Amino acid sequence: MSAVKDERILTILRAAKLKGKGMAYTVVGAGNGGLAMAGHLGLLGFPVTLYNRTPEHLAGVRWRGGIDLKGAVSGFGPVARVSSDIAEALEGADVVMVVTPSTAHRSLAEAMSPHLRDGQLVVLNPGRTGGALEFRKALRDSSAPGRPLIAEAQTFVYASRAVSRHEAYIFRIKNGVPLATLPSFWTPEALGLLELAYPEFSAGGDVLSTSMENIGAVFHPALTILNAGWIEGTGGDFDYYLDGITPSIAKLLEKVDAERLAVARALGVRSLSAREWLYTSYDSPGRTSTRPIHNTESYRGIRAPENIGHRYISEDVPMSLVPISSLGAALGAPTPVIDMVIDLGSTLHDRDYRAEGRSLARLGLEGLSVKEIRALVDETE
Repeated sequence: MSAVKDERILTILRAAKLKGKGMAYTVVGAGNGGLAMAGHLGLLGFPVTLYNRTPEHLAGVRWRGGIDLKGAVSGFGPVARVSSDIAEALEGADVVMVVTPSTAHRSLAEAMSPHLRDGQLVVLNPGRTGGALEFRKALRDSSAPGRPLIAEAQTFVYASRAVSRHEAYIFRIKNGVPLATLPSFWTPEALGLLELAYPEFSAGGDVLSTSMENIGAVFHPALTILNAGWIEGTGGDFDYYLDGITPSIAKLLEKVDAERLAVARALGVRSLSAREWLYTSYDSPGRTSTRPIHNTESYRGIRAPENIGHRYISEDVPMSLVPISSLGAALGAPTPVIDMVIDLGSTLHDRDYRAEGRSLARLGLEGLSVKEIRALVDETE
């Protein structure tokens, strides 16, 4: 039986929705994604606060009064407030959009814990694998006084890059991005709150579905590692996806994808393959992984990392692949190719990403059966 919805939380969410374009957004993170999101929300007419823990990263937006957007979305997006004080940034926010590397999710939850209030919607953009679970556990470990709603997006809604500290280029807004709350029964209310700004968000079932559909786990770590020589030899002077994914590399990516799908099945989750995801997100057809990648015009011009010390390894190995591997080991779904990529990434960076990454204990899933995991995310009893 599903848990009964809290009437106080429902009242807060409905009041926020009635504000329309007066609904206040706080965007946490002023990097490639955060600038695009804050600028677009400002351009749409929403009051926006932009937070970054490093004050100098906000200087350009403060000076300009907002963000200049180019590409698929063009114009000037005013930003009402910039702050490197998390308490100030969260004050008055109806929706908090976290747009940082997932390696920061736990520390952000701890920093935000005293300041989050009942009914605020916190969306991880994206959660990677297990983001909402880790964020909620960190809040509970910190004895957070408020009861915010925690949600995660399956992927980031924009394909974007920062051009400067006050400019962003948006290559494309994705067709559809699944989103789920923790627990899952709040998802319709979260989508209702977000729909005026982001009609692209759709119901993602639950956070197991959005986490296991983490396509960055497929495309980022192995692709970067296998192109390490080219990246170091050219400083990343090639199109990351269109040039970097050759037929042989695509074959290995398909193996990573197959193992991800096997772990999802062990959890009782129906997940899109990477090829299906490319078609759903970008209208990119093809019978193999190579063809739809090369048919994705939005990837054209996205350059490779300048070096291998990049978040495609340092974030996506511990925050995406490690939890998939850990779940696979616990549920009897082996992941030998994913394990090899984890080991190679750890070797290249001289780090122990298995120890640093999202273990089942950090997600609050250690020792749980599939039935117990599903009850945890659905709040059933």
